[in-house]
Amino acid sequence: MPAIYIIGDSTVENNKPPFRGWGWALPGYVKDGVEVRNHALSGRSTRSFREEGLWEPVEQGLSKGDLLLIQFGHNDEKDDERHTDPETTYRENLWNYCRVAMDKGAYPVLLTPVSRRFFVGGGSMLYTHGEYPRAVREVAAEKGIPLIDLKKDSRELYLSLGEEKTAELFVRLAPGENPDFPDGHDDKTHFNAYGADMICRLVVAGMRKIPCCRAFLKDEDV
Repeated sequence: MPAIYIIGDSTVENNKPPFRGWGWALPGYVKDGVEVRNHALSGRSTRSFREEGLWEPVEQGLSKGDLLLIQFGHNDEKDDERHTDPETTYRENLWNYCRVAMDKGAYPVLLTPVSRRFFVGGGSMLYTHGEYPRAVREVAAEKGIPLIDLKKDSRELYLSLGEEKTAELFVRLAPGENPDFPDGHDDKTHFNAYGADMICRLVVAGMRKIPCCRAFLKDEDV
């Protein structure tokens, strides 16, 4: 049976507890026999993922009928060697991943970067990731690639939950609770297991709207 490949960053990866990315939860929503091969890794951008050789095993493994889920942006916006320009290199890198998948007979799907948790007064939220979500949407439209607008969907989820309930999706640690964070931690980007599952449900809901994705998913609603 075809496999699902995922490439992305820490918001997607099978990372170390208490941190979890939404890709960690995806196996619970796919049909028996579908393998989820999550290659996402913390700190990577569309540029560094390829430059560090992380794309190579994905490229070699992709075959006809496979699905490739692509979500970058959190680190492309960083002002260091991972940076890409949302008007040029970011778009080019996204398209290159899609093109290779299609050349192998696989189905690429683009996802806008999941929203960060930045509430401001009055229950409203700051917009995060600048022009990168727009760039993803435009690449998808221009190249005819299916899109899951996870930026939009996650932002709507947070606003519907409110500031305190939204915080329950993210890693929050009291002082002394975790030896890696002796002074505590209040994360506004990275999810705990509950949050990863909630975000994964948004991804799965988006996948159900895309014909090439439906065959991979369990029949029941999420």
